[in-house]
Amino acid sequence: MFFSPLVGSGIIIFQRTLSRQITLRRRKAMPIVLDAMGSDDFPHPEVEAAYQAAAALDTKIFLVGQEDLILPLLEGKPKDPRVELIHAPEILEMGDKPARNARRKADNSMAIGMDLVKEGKADAFVTAGNTGGAMANSLFRLGRIPGVKRPALTTILPTKKGFAIALDIGANADCKPLFLLQFGIMGSIYAEKVLGIQNPKVALLSNGEEEGKGNTLVKETFPLFKESSLNFIGNAEPKELFSGEVDVIVHDGFTGNVLIKTSEAVSKLLLDVMKEELTSTLRTKIGAGLAMPAFKNLRALMDPRIIGAAPLLGIDGLVFVGHGRSDTLALVNSLKRAQQAIDAQLLSSLKDAIQTQLGMPGQEEEG
Repeated sequence: MFFSPLVGSGIIIFQRTLSRQITLRRRKAMPIVLDAMGSDDFPHPEVEAAYQAAAALDTKIFLVGQEDLILPLLEGKPKDPRVELIHAPEILEMGDKPARNARRKADNSMAIGMDLVKEGKADAFVTAGNTGGAMANSLFRLGRIPGVKRPALTTILPTKKGFAIALDIGANADCKPLFLLQFGIMGSIYAEKVLGIQNPKVALLSNGEEEGKGNTLVKETFPLFKESSLNFIGNAEPKELFSGEVDVIVHDGFTGNVLIKTSEAVSKLLLDVMKEELTSTLRTKIGAGLAMPAFKNLRALMDPRIIGAAPLLGIDGLVFVGHGRSDTLALVNSLKRAQQAIDAQLLSSLKDAIQTQLGMPGQEEEG
């Protein structure tokens, strides 16, 4: 879910930026919450990730989930005071209706984990669970940043020149112009504060670069972006995004989700076809062996585990949502993304930006 293809010279830049370790201001560490019941193979990847991330980040990890499933996995492991198990008796299943079960299953692992953030006992929450459940629990437990109309699910996309931010990728299928403007503001702050992109270039995803292109939503949103203080460069097609001409691309959640899933499908197709072609004859096998370092770099670039989870921007707390197929590596990187956001003081920056550029809720448009 949180990845797309790239071919070009941005591999080293991309990986260095994602792995840059918290050269940002570091304050007294607060725990990060990891939902132990999120991934498809829970809780084994989460347990391993908690121990690895605690050691790598020297940060306490609250592992929230069902004790009877987690405790057997802890047997034989050296005790690490930086990993603390917190019991959550209920699980949000993939088939659960998010809004209803966020309230009915009040003791689910997401709810208990987010309560720790709300109570100031942890700085961020990370899950590889149901995206709808994460959204519902976030709104119910943490609420929105004052002034934010709708939260947006964000992802990092590799590009020819490095990387870009895309939002919304599925939290809001239907949007209003003000929603998209706020997505642009929040995406720009995330790109600058966490990923270190100075004065990020922001664009609206459309079917053409010219002003006046796009559907009704894009056309009505364009003037709001022009009048904002964002570094708005206009409309952009997907080719501008992946060529690295755009740092933050903004769209409604339906369009964004289709963009991401299409990119994933193309990425998989390229890798599968390349593998078949390179192993079809003795000559191509020899050539593949010589080019193996380049192919490994390309495969690593297309590996969604390197990115980890995506932030749910607009929630009054740091919430990161990863793919259900997340393994230990993906979850460790998800926890690293959360730590980067903590050290960048992302939440306070988002609040300041929303209040400065838009004011408090209800001034321009109904939510």
